[in-house]
Amino acid sequence: MSYVLTETAAGYALLKASDKKIYKSTTLQTDLDSAEKVLSQFKIKAFSKFASAANALEEANLVNEGKVSDQLKKLLEEAKPDKKTTLIVDDTKLANSINKLGLSYSVVSDAASLDIYRAVREYLPELLPGMTDKDLSTMSLGLAHSIGRFKLKFSPDKVDVMIIQAIALLDDLDKELNTYAMRCKEWYGWHFPELAKIVVDSVAYAKIINKMGIRSNCEETDFSEILPEEIEQQVKAAAEVSMGTEITEDDLLNIRMLADQIIEFSQYREQLSNYLSARMKAIAPNLTTLVGELVGARLIAHAGSLISLAKAPASTIQILGAEKALFRALKTKHDTPKYGLIYHASLVGQATGKNKGKIARVLAAKAAVALRYDALAEERDDSGDYGLEVRSKNPKRHNHG
Repeated sequence: MSYVLTETAAGYALLKASDKKIYKSTTLQTDLDSAEKVLSQFKIKAFSKFASAANALEEANLVNEGKVSDQLKKLLEEAKPDKKTTLIVDDTKLANSINKLGLSYSVVSDAASLDIYRAVREYLPELLPGMTDKDLSTMSLGLAHSIGRFKLKFSPDKVDVMIIQAIALLDDLDKELNTYAMRCKEWYGWHFPELAKIVVDSVAYAKIINKMGIRSNCEETDFSEILPEEIEQQVKAAAEVSMGTEITEDDLLNIRMLADQIIEFSQYREQLSNYLSARMKAIAPNLTTLVGELVGARLIAHAGSLISLAKAPASTIQILGAEKALFRALKTKHDTPKYGLIYHASLVGQATGKNKGKIARVLAAKAAVALRYDALAEERDDSGDYGLEVRSKNPKRHNHG
């Protein structure tokens, strides 16, 4: 006795073949070239209907992965005959999984079974009672859309688009913050020019403006939450002998609004930096451990995606970001650059001048392996152990030259 297992968009169908040795036939294409021949050869033995569209998607995904679902197992067990029966299956992985169940089936999945499936699928509506061609097409289309959507919907923790956007925004914020801080120091500098030399940090400078206002308030203002004690004393001493001009309340109001913007931007920048750090640890833990989240994120953004970067050879990763210098060097027949974005990694920064190129090369080679593990490993742990192991070995290498 021979059964043919076929998956449809409506459910699993088990067809009984009238020819027990059909899978051994060498004339299958001519034997099954019309609806009449197919209908005389196969009869429906059992049918297990999918309960819903979500159930159909789940079952289709399991079949694609070559796994046997509980529904399919139940169907095969219920249809199981007393004597040994041949079960013809389309997918080899699925055939192996059915074999492991230990049911009394002799599972076959070879080139001949593909010819049987071609004929069965072509005349499927005729083989399934109460199912029209239109019904089956509508169901198949719905299931195809669901599978397409499912495959596009990656784990939200591993979406590299978020990293590309975050690193671009972080760079923009840094530029804006620098511009705003410079403008604020120049503007308030007319009133209290000495302050910019004593307080270098832009955020602390903005906080002082907000708290103090005009410099004559400096003596009675407490800066202990913003500045260390010795710097606070210097600011107060400078305020007493300042050469700055007087400003109006209206001027101060606008300067304070700018100072508020600087404080808000810096707080958002910190929040964005933490978000980027968490995302990098989720998407590329080993790369992050090896080169740091900022360099890792810039490499991913430069390549366009994590997969594109993982496909790149180590030599490309090493000079990514130095394309202009590379092409200029090739054109003028000078030495090509030794590093691009990877130069900002802490391991390269720690190396001495003549060793920087060597470390960049070794680091790029290790980063290429880490990237492929991060992007392509099916059962990956997010601990970043590989990156830690390589990182601990690398300093020893450049210490020995």
